[in-house]
Amino acid sequence: MRMDEIGYHHRHDETFLIDRPNGAGDWLFLVIKAPAVFRIEGKDVKAKANSYLLYTPEYPEYYHADNTEYIDDRIHFGPDEEEESLIRELLPLNTPVYLGDIAAVSKIVRNMCYEFYSAHIHRQQIMDLYLKMLIYKVHEQIESRQPSKGFAETLYGERLMWVRECIYRWPYRDWSIDAIAEELALSRSRFQHLYSDTFGTSVSQDLILSRIQYAANLLKHSDMSIEEISNTCLYSTPSYFIRQFKKVMGVTPNTYRQQNN
Repeated sequence: MRMDEIGYHHRHDETFLIDRPNGAGDWLFLVIKAPAVFRIEGKDVKAKANSYLLYTPEYPEYYHADNTEYIDDRIHFGPDEEEESLIRELLPLNTPVYLGDIAAVSKIVRNMCYEFYSAHIHRQQIMDLYLKMLIYKVHEQIESRQPSKGFAETLYGERLMWVRECIYRWPYRDWSIDAIAEELALSRSRFQHLYSDTFGTSVSQDLILSRIQYAANLLKHSDMSIEEISNTCLYSTPSYFIRQFKKVMGVTPNTYRQQNN
């Protein structure tokens, strides 16, 4: 793989606009973290936050912020023959695709960014491996999102998607299942049933996973104590936080911090 440019979690204001009528001349992979508008085959298509788009080199690129801050991860690159074959086999091209949970995908981009700007002697080999991992992870995420039949046409489809996006976007909020259900004008049991049918997991599990992922990020990128992180992630006691973190991540918070610092 030839790496041309890479950026992680870039922020732009609501005036952000890209217009490349003849494409970028290389492949462009985007992790879309805020609502945006893309021009596809002459039509404007709105992309949700937590989507991806992979442009081929000559495809016209026209996209802009959707009246709010625009945030993305991006990779300009040139795959080798084997990598291009894998991409074309597994991934939709030149159109935005909603992924739902982008945490794992964005983490790979972040790691690639770190390697690209490092002086490591095996940086190229490591980035090649990360690219294949990225391809497989995006494909896995697409395949794991199996909405129930007729989901897009249901009364609550779009609203349930937004609820899940909010849970992962703001994991430090004190989410209440009863309050969410009331906001959707649903009973608690009906809301939980619809959520599980739609996403293949319970809202409780998503609440736990979003907080543990947030905690993992704090462990890697802050000097906060375990007790402070536990409080930030709304756990009643540090011991309960430690048990739940180990159950999800396979190691204690202290061990995770040691392994990632």
